[in-house]
Amino acid sequence: MKSVNKTMIESAIKLAREVKAGSVLICVDVRNELVDLADDIKKSVGFILVMGEDEEMPEKLAGIAKKLDVPNVNLTRVGKIKIAIAKGIVSGLFKKGDKIVCLSGVPKFGYADSIFFIDVGREFEILTSDDINDVVEAVQPEVFNAMLNIACELAAQGRESRKVGTIFVLGDDEKVMQLSRQMIINPFKGYSDADRNILNPELEETIKELSAIDGAFVIKSNGVIVTAGRHLNAALDSKDFPAGLGSRHIAAAGITNVTKAVAMVISQSTGNVSVFKNGKLFVTIEKPVE
Repeated sequence: MKSVNKTMIESAIKLAREVKAGSVLICVDVRNELVDLADDIKKSVGFILVMGEDEEMPEKLAGIAKKLDVPNVNLTRVGKIKIAIAKGIVSGLFKKGDKIVCLSGVPKFGYADSIFFIDVGREFEILTSDDINDVVEAVQPEVFNAMLNIACELAAQGRESRKVGTIFVLGDDEKVMQLSRQMIINPFKGYSDADRNILNPELEETIKELSAIDGAFVIKSNGVIVTAGRHLNAALDSKDFPAGLGSRHIAAAGITNVTKAVAMVISQSTGNVSVFKNGKLFVTIEKPVE
């Protein structure tokens, strides 16, 4: 008898062909079954495997599948899908109008149990902006992806058992600096660009440590941190903003409304990570209930 995973993979492929989907997004670990089916699926739709940062793509799948990495933290199944789609949009894998079939499951159960059909541009709150292609017009994809990973890790783990709330503003740094003011001495002043780039793994602990201070991080499009502890002056009128979100979210929406920047907010109260662009919510990654 065929395994559940093989049956689910074949069903996802069949659905993708019938609805003319461009990709099958695999958000559950079925790599062994995919390897077994590799010869049969070479002429199928494209496969995108959602895996942890440290996980490797099986050699036999290298020519027929791409990898999208997600942070190595506990995520809800919908949270994992949202991160994958957001990163896919930023990386140019997905665009408005694309159709995706997603295979999902609960990691502890060890098998795929759900198939989702996703129309990019209609699903979730990911794509509320009028033109999704400008979501990261001022930020390099690898910088967006690295920052999203760090934000999700901070939201999930906190810092020294304390919940963390902060804002990361990416891109259009000169205008962001004009529309903000320093609250503390700039902890990054005087360091080389390489030493203060978020793509440098050695900087991650410093970012997490400084996330406890008030104010926002301002980051260049190439990942170099300009400063931390910055008060953002631009804010949307609260009547124009969805109910239930706090001052950090209003500040993030405001600064992205008047600049080309992208802002990521970690909610101290909920542990959710929200991304803003053009003054609007791009995506919210919910923290799993413990």
